[in-house]
Amino acid sequence: MDLDFNKMEGLLPAIIQDNLTSKVLMLGFMNKEAYEKTVSTGKVTFFSRTKKRLWTKGEESGNFLNVVSVKEDCDKDTLLIKVNPVGPVCHTGADTCWGEENTEDIMFLKYLQDFICKRHEEMPEKSYTTSLFNSGVNRMAQKVGEEAVETVIEATNGTDDRLIYEASDLIYHLIVLLTSKGYRMEDLARELKKRHKE
Repeated sequence: MDLDFNKMEGLLPAIIQDNLTSKVLMLGFMNKEAYEKTVSTGKVTFFSRTKKRLWTKGEESGNFLNVVSVKEDCDKDTLLIKVNPVGPVCHTGADTCWGEENTEDIMFLKYLQDFICKRHEEMPEKSYTTSLFNSGVNRMAQKVGEEAVETVIEATNGTDDRLIYEASDLIYHLIVLLTSKGYRMEDLARELKKRHKE
């Protein structure tokens, strides 16, 4: 990246965003050395304006910010860093520096989709997901059908707990089937968005 460190006397603002929930976690500043250390180590490192030194977030608490991606803005003077945080981010113990909770359970589906895609690429032995991919499209489609029927049975004659359990199985097996066909849950979201009318 060709970053412009000159506008703020050698510093760039770095917006830290959770890769899974998309919540903004904190804002810090980086000089060129902090940026280079962040990129080389995969852990976010800032330049402390009060202590006048580099500090890696989590160096004392263990609450590191593990880098997923680094992007510069259109003016090349601000960074957006997506991370997987380890523990709370704020020194007060809060999830974010704005006191927000960093939880969006729906975003776990994105994580699960990514995880299943990785399984499809790597095909590790002794993995249930791998065994599904190896079983072929017909078997995967059959599993989706079986889980759909079990979900219907629990919805009509079962318990709420079992309904949630079976519906979760249905979603998991559907993601596996979609992945095997080269699609993702986001493709379903786009289709639903296209159909949606206010």
